[in-house]
Amino acid sequence: MKRFVCAHATHPQWPEAVRRVLAQLRAQRRAGAPTQAPEAGGAVADGGAAVTPLALLYVTDHHADALPEILDQLADALPQVTDWVGAVTVGICASGTEFIDEPGIAVMLCDLAPGRYRVFSGVAPLAATQGTDGFVPQTALVHADPATPDLTELVQELAERTLSHYLFGGLVASRAGSLQIARSSRGGIGGHGREAASGWFRGGFSGVAFGPDVGIVSRVTQGVRPVAPARRVTAATGQRVEALDGRPALDVLLGDLGLSLQDLPAVVARLRETLVGLQRPATADPARATPRVGRVPLRLGDDVLVRHLVGLDPGRRAFLVADEVPPGTVLTPCERHREAARADLVRICAEIRDELAGEDGTALADPLQRIAGAVYVSCNGRGGPHFGAPHAELAIIRQALGDVPLVGFFAAGEIAYHRLYGYTGVLTVFVADAAPASA
Repeated sequence: MKRFVCAHATHPQWPEAVRRVLAQLRAQRRAGAPTQAPEAGGAVADGGAAVTPLALLYVTDHHADALPEILDQLADALPQVTDWVGAVTVGICASGTEFIDEPGIAVMLCDLAPGRYRVFSGVAPLAATQGTDGFVPQTALVHADPATPDLTELVQELAERTLSHYLFGGLVASRAGSLQIARSSRGGIGGHGREAASGWFRGGFSGVAFGPDVGIVSRVTQGVRPVAPARRVTAATGQRVEALDGRPALDVLLGDLGLSLQDLPAVVARLRETLVGLQRPATADPARATPRVGRVPLRLGDDVLVRHLVGLDPGRRAFLVADEVPPGTVLTPCERHREAARADLVRICAEIRDELAGEDGTALADPLQRIAGAVYVSCNGRGGPHFGAPHAELAIIRQALGDVPLVGFFAAGEIAYHRLYGYTGVLTVFVADAAPASA
């Protein structure tokens, strides 16, 4: 697996954006392969070697109506690419750049042999553990419609179809709905309507699974900071948290935040800005530190799910959370915070670099040379506006990991492991020497 090639462009007219993307890909191919065959018919030549049959394509919803034409034009110009995976979203990521609420197209050509991955969708599902052709999924990049019923359970079930039980990706949302791309040379989508037969469709799940010989390193970064002590949920019914550490939950929460119901406007204003981090007993990783009850954690780990407070129940001295909260959950009040988000993003980049360097740090003089490409999925509530300046979030990654080929998107919920996150970023890098997968 060699270094991937990526390109991105913005323009209000999609044909011009596609032209610019293709021009960038063409220039990079020339720089990386000066002896390649001449181009013909406008296609981006690759020297005749079909080593890049997979491409990731992300398009902002400004060009949603033209998705079929964009996909067809790119496919015609890139005949060596037989499989396309991606989505239409409000915002997309590229190397050091973000396109949020503006026209944008990003493409990454992945140097992966066809036997090392499988494209899947609702009409061509990912086989459990091992397909009839012998392919074994180790992990998968997933795009999902947030309106899909039983979404959490389906994400868990899909993760169980992989050897690592690890997924990365996000919920696809835009003003055009949930538009996804999953075009495969292996077929399996014919006869399911014009959209599916064309390789694009609405709703459900889609993505690409990778085999055990595709090395990845992946990390989750939180975008919040704790603002009050961690407490254990000792009584709860569904989304209603009724007791924390054996005391009425609302009394504990208001006390920890220095609030009183006698000043209801102040309570409402503060709680609108307050989130809660949930570390459920059934999903807590024993290898990770559980926040100490009664202490304000320094940061939240990647097994903590951040959710909104959605209501108060003064009669029961309880409050409601935008998710089910089983008894035994460790609950930590938190808030979105720019500097905490920046610091945590720097931290995971450092962890990725350290893992690429190997345990003894002698794998390579520069471990970043091992990165073939990267995918970054960030929350719609993050991006430049949250980090203080346009492109600031992607600039942090670029500064930490170098100018690696990167594409991705801003999601309505992020997927990592077998969980649905919020306010997070999921950064996954592909290892050029195909080291064992790690998460």
